Amino acid sequence: MSETPPTGHEVIQDYLRGLDGSPGVYRMLNAASEVLYVGKARNLKARVSNYARPSGHSARIARMIHETASMMFLTTRTELEALLLEQNLIKQLKPRYNVLLRDDKSFPNILISREHPFPQIKKHRGAKKEEGRYFGPFASAGAVNRTLNQLQKVFLLRNCSDVMFASRTRPCLQYQIKRCAAPCVGRVDEAAYAALVEDAERFLDGKSTAVQANLAREMAEASDAMEFERAAALRDRIKALTQVQQSQGINPQGVAEADVVALHLEHGQACVQVFFIRANQSWGNRDFYPKTGAGAEEPEILEAFLTQFYDDKEPPRLVLLSHPVENPDLVAEALSARAGRKVELAVPQRGEKAELVENAARNARESLARRMSESSTQMKLLQGLAEAFDLDAPPARIEVYDNAHIQGSDAVGGMIVAGAEGFLKSQYRKFNIRSDAGANSDDFGMMREVLTRRFDRLMKEDPERKTDMWPDLLLIDGGAGQLSAVNGVLAELGVEDVAVIGVSKGIDRDAGKEEFHRDGLPPMALPRNDPVLYFIQRLRDEAHRWANGAHRAKRAKAVSATPLDEIPGVGAGRKRALLAHFGSAKAVSRAGVPDLMAVEGISQGLAETIHGFFNPG
Repeated sequence: MSETPPTGHEVIQDYLRGLDGSPGVYRMLNAASEVLYVGKARNLKARVSNYARPSGHSARIARMIHETASMMFLTTRTELEALLLEQNLIKQLKPRYNVLLRDDKSFPNILISREHPFPQIKKHRGAKKEEGRYFGPFASAGAVNRTLNQLQKVFLLRNCSDVMFASRTRPCLQYQIKRCAAPCVGRVDEAAYAALVEDAERFLDGKSTAVQANLAREMAEASDAMEFERAAALRDRIKALTQVQQSQGINPQGVAEADVVALHLEHGQACVQVFFIRANQSWGNRDFYPKTGAGAEEPEILEAFLTQFYDDKEPPRLVLLSHPVENPDLVAEALSARAGRKVELAVPQRGEKAELVENAARNARESLARRMSESSTQMKLLQGLAEAFDLDAPPARIEVYDNAHIQGSDAVGGMIVAGAEGFLKSQYRKFNIRSDAGANSDDFGMMREVLTRRFDRLMKEDPERKTDMWPDLLLIDGGAGQLSAVNGVLAELGVEDVAVIGVSKGIDRDAGKEEFHRDGLPPMALPRNDPVLYFIQRLRDEAHRWANGAHRAKRAKAVSATPLDEIPGVGAGRKRALLAHFGSAKAVSRAGVPDLMAVEGISQGLAETIHGFFNPG
């Protein structure tokens, strides 16, 4: 029997002889070679010597040192390189004692395109490849949609696609409800529309006062000229503009561009609130709940949050903070390098900036209180679930499966995930059914395929179960047949310690009369007023919603599919260009090579490929 390797500060002491004063990154590993912590240092030898001391550490650091059995080192040229490498390794390895930002979504923008004589205004997310002016970021799609909704009332800019624009012969509904100037049918000329675009850009640049004054002047002139219909339309636009300003809530006068980042830490749980201030306007806020690394303090949490949050986002010129970070100069240097210009960090103590931070801190405090309350309720439900079904412990991860199809067509399997923090939507998955089970409307076969693919991949990616991706409980929408299919898959793969429960509608298929099926036990039911029953119903309904949504999306895609999708070299852009030029895929199939070459982006070689696809031989 092999001995357990030594751990603790004496092990760390042995590494000091091989280190010098170079900057770099270090990793601390336990006896199972799992990474406990990734850190950076301006001077590796000095930093590691701190860990080699037998005492004087916080409880968190003392636990980490006690578990450390080995270390790994990477030297860098500068401390900035060490910081960037550290954050990349933290995201990749997710060490237990590091602060980790778990929610890393992109943020939407408003785009006023410049690829058309009559620019389109729309929501944009992702890489900024399209020509035009981008305004953002906005905190959420809802914040963008609310602003777009009001901007269309004020500035009457079109939101239709270029293909739709080219095909119009009369104004659409947007014109009828006074949300578009109808440039598609000549109700406004290019110069007048350009003036509307300019006004919209001035508003989004923060010059709303000038825009409002111009509209008021135009309304007065129309009224004096007895053009009362035009005056009423301008009045409605002024009213909509006022509503936009009111809906934004916070409109600081002295802060043109900043992110306000406030942290609230309580009982080892953290909430970070980020408010986006652009053009002296609030463009929404979002809360984040970073993993606190088993007891990290505010400066470390906030520093890790900033470096990870702006890893793939452009920072503003000013970041207002509720707490100082550990290395403010280094973090500012990293953000400035990311933005390609100077970025300033500040912890304001008075004035308007301090008020913005206090408002964000209050939101963080309230959000964390709500989340902790919800987590407490969720834990009670998980404990009740374990008691009701004789589970060994409350499940940390529940996976719920459902299938959706219409008479076998466009069959899709759906998986949702829930745990102590509620629904984990970033881990939802959908499975396009590949086997004949879908076409044959074989629900058992579809369930077998989905579970086989899910657990086969899990066995390959994490056979040692070192991550939190392994479920403790599977809930299956169905009765004894589905349960048997799932248990068969798990038995074939050698998975023996995952509980499986089938949920069927029960008598009269009535909600509240569900029957629960477990392997080797008779069906059971829960009392109608049992909170655990309501909890399972919510889980099942969420899985049903997710699977049906995936099925509808697949069906809609199939409906809009054309033979052009199958031609090599014809992507979404060229497909749109061909359909806009010829009007239909059938017309494309009849076109000759010279006609196809007349379409922008279609070379002679591609035109011959398209023609050959429709005319083999």
